[in-house]
Amino acid sequence: MHEVDRVNFQLFHLINDLAGRWQPVDQLVRFAAVDLIFVVFAVAAIPCVAAVRRREFRPLVCLGIALVVAFGLSQALSHTSRERRPFQDHVVHQLIPHGPGISLPSDHATAAFALAFGVWAFLSRRIGAILTVAALLIGLARVWAGVHYPGDILAAAIIAALATFAVHVTDVGARDLPPLRLRA
Repeated sequence: MHEVDRVNFQLFHLINDLAGRWQPVDQLVRFAAVDLIFVVFAVAAIPCVAAVRRREFRPLVCLGIALVVAFGLSQALSHTSRERRPFQDHVVHQLIPHGPGISLPSDHATAAFALAFGVWAFLSRRIGAILTVAALLIGLARVWAGVHYPGDILAAAIIAALATFAVHVTDVGARDLPPLRLRA
């Protein structure tokens, strides 16, 4: 086992060993691991609707592109990864049902972080910060629930950050270009 894998596994057990000890906490973890992502989407819709009302479409396009780029990067990584879910190879405290498969990166965490970072970069820093806290909770809950390693969550956050940064830099660069004029 490589050193990074060993640390990832130790962190997983440090968090996952807390599962099953306190029923009320486990219920909250189940909610965060499965359903909090829907709350994140709903809260992210608030600044999106406000942007539409102001007729500010560029930030919405940037957010949409960042989400697509993050999803594409996530899918590319998952197709090259062989990391199976923790419950497939180890005895874990699994709080939520989940099918076997590739663990790296977490789709829930990728979506949550991409929305959070995208909203922060393009629409509302305040709501983006709130969504970032929610994304962290989702990531922690997915580990606590036994369906992901901490590295899966970290990879999701990095993918989301890279996608958002790439779109932001491209958008800023595009704003500096002179307008395109077609000559007849």
